[in-house]
Amino acid sequence: MVKENSSQRGVARSKQGNGRGPSGPVEVKWGEDYNKRLRYLQVELAQLQAWVRKSGARILVIFEGRDAAGKGGIIKRITERVSPRVFRVVALPSPSDREKTQVYMQRYIAHLPAAGEVVIFDRSWYTRPGVERVMGFCSESKARRFLELAPRFEAAIVESGVTLLKYFLDVSEEEQEKRFRQRIQDPLRQWKLSPMDIESYRRWWDYSHAYEEMIRMTDTSHAPWWIVPSDNKKQARINCISHLLNSISYKHVEFEEPKLGKRQKRPDNYVENATPRKLVPDVFTQTVTEGGNRKKRSRPTSNERIGSHA
Repeated sequence: MVKENSSQRGVARSKQGNGRGPSGPVEVKWGEDYNKRLRYLQVELAQLQAWVRKSGARILVIFEGRDAAGKGGIIKRITERVSPRVFRVVALPSPSDREKTQVYMQRYIAHLPAAGEVVIFDRSWYTRPGVERVMGFCSESKARRFLELAPRFEAAIVESGVTLLKYFLDVSEEEQEKRFRQRIQDPLRQWKLSPMDIESYRRWWDYSHAYEEMIRMTDTSHAPWWIVPSDNKKQARINCISHLLNSISYKHVEFEEPKLGKRQKRPDNYVENATPRKLVPDVFTQTVTEGGNRKKRSRPTSNERIGSHA
C-alpha cells in the first residue's frame, strides 16, 4: 500500500478541513498525554451520541484494513464509553449456506442504521474484493463486478440521508510481523490469530494488489476512503477518532440534570429475609487507608446490601 505522509502539525483534524464538531474542528494538541486526549475525544463521542439520539441521525462507519492493523483497538475506544444501543458494532461471521445463495449485499442491508443509531462495520461488504478475491472464495468476475457496483450502492445509502465514513487502516510489513509474533507468544492475544491471518501474512503482495485496486475503484466524492497509518496504534486511534468527529456536523445537547428526590423510608412492616444466601466467594481483599492507617475493607452482609436503610 502507498501511504500518505502523516506528519504531526499540532492538531489532529480533517485533511480537508470540512469537519465541524460543536464549535469548529475538534482539536487535539500533540503535547498532551495520550490518556487525556483519548478522554477528551470520548467525551465528544458521548456528545455525538446525545445529538444522534435527539436528531435521529443515521451514521455508518466502515473499518477495513490490513490484518493486525488495529481496527479492533480503534473500535473499542470509540464504543467503550457510549451506549451499545446507539453505537452498534457489526462483525459478521462467514456467510451461512443460505446467505451464500442471497444477493451479496443482502445480509449487510439488514444492519444499516435506523434513526438515532451509529453503526460500525468491523469489516464490511469490502470482504469481497479483499479476502474473498485473494483467497479464491469468489470468482474474479464477481470481484470486479462488485467494484463496479459498490459506488452506486453507497451513493444510494448517502442519498437516503445516511452519513457514511470509510476508513482503511494500513500497517507496514515489519509492524504486522511484529504484532503477529506477539499474538503467537501472548495467551491473551492468541485468539486473534486465525488461519486467514496467517494467509494474509504469506500473501502480503496479493493483498496489496487487491486493496490498491479496491480503494482506487471505490474512492468517490460521496464515499471517500480515509487511510489511517497504524504503525503507531495510539496515534492512529487519536487521528481516526478526531477525524470521525470532525466529519459530522453535530451539536452539543444540553444535559438536563434530573432530580433524584427523596428515597422512600423503610416500611415499618418490612422484615429482613433470613433465608441463607449463596454469595460469590471473596477471593480479593482490598486495602484502604483511613487516617493514615491501612486496613482491610470487609464485604457488607447481604442484609446490609439489600435494605437496611432507615
